[in-house]
Amino acid sequence: MARPISRLPKAHLHQHFTGSMRHATLVDLAQRYGVHLPHALATDWPPRLRATDERGWFRFQRLYDIARSVLRTPEAMYRLLSEAAEEERSAGSGWLEIQVDPSGYAARFDGLTSTLELILDAARAAEHESGVGIGIMVAANRTKHPLDAKALARLAAKYADRGVVSFGLNNDERRGRALEFEGAFRIARRAGLLSAPHGGELQGPRSVRECLEELAADRVGHGVRATEDPYLLEHIATQGVTLELCPSSNVALGVFDEVERVPLRRLFEAGVPVALGTDDPLLFGPRLVEQYRIAREVFGFTDPELAELARMSIRGSGAPEALKKELLAGVDAWLAAPPDAG
Repeated sequence: MARPISRLPKAHLHQHFTGSMRHATLVDLAQRYGVHLPHALATDWPPRLRATDERGWFRFQRLYDIARSVLRTPEAMYRLLSEAAEEERSAGSGWLEIQVDPSGYAARFDGLTSTLELILDAARAAEHESGVGIGIMVAANRTKHPLDAKALARLAAKYADRGVVSFGLNNDERRGRALEFEGAFRIARRAGLLSAPHGGELQGPRSVRECLEELAADRVGHGVRATEDPYLLEHIATQGVTLELCPSSNVALGVFDEVERVPLRRLFEAGVPVALGTDDPLLFGPRLVEQYRIAREVFGFTDPELAELARMSIRGSGAPEALKKELLAGVDAWLAAPPDAG
């Protein structure tokens, strides 16, 4: 008998805003607002994806953009965050750090500031309903100009004491190097925000190294390709930089051909802090409990090792210190309980 993963307190640090939507909600909102969904998002869901080439990445982004187009009203935004928090509660997660680029919604909700305030208000409502803490990561798009990223960093800094806890950088690594966005991350860090850019997913160790050296990353989204450079891997472990590992996403996008090749065990045994995440369950299917189940069933993680994964996610989060202590105590209690409890 194994302890139930859904009762293991944990933090979820890598989930995109639109990508957190339930598939049933996507279908419902599309019908309500007359948005035509391609078969890959409707009857043939989850879509078959591969993003290791430009064409595949374009298709992935196109599907994501279609999904985002159903979020047309404040009510839809509130619903998304409410349901995301419900999913986290059912997974045992006490903290969700959800990343969003407000510019993707700004035209619909009267600008960047109004959009971010709407998201923060919806997050507070979802927290109250679910009991799950929610922090917002404002994330810049590396395919856009670095000046756009600076504008987002200033906006994030303005709301650093009102629910924004981190600053990120996402989209295709092949189209924008981390070093080009150093100025934006400097603004965010001065405001006390965690630095959490994507790196080392579609590109190799250099991408991760730039996140560390140029952006002073506290966490790196994905970072799995760091295993290709033993010296870099040792540096990450020594510095205690958390890698946000998303096994289902890595396989769905073709970073690895099969889940057994995701280097979760190697990273863990190298002493690298790892926080399991889902990336975009709307497009990939599995949610957070499934990522921990992969660790247990595919990589043979014992309950004490799963507990340590949960601790790593909590320590690497932007959650308030009091909540971190509460969740860490909950991890200890989960591990102290007999395996057949519940």
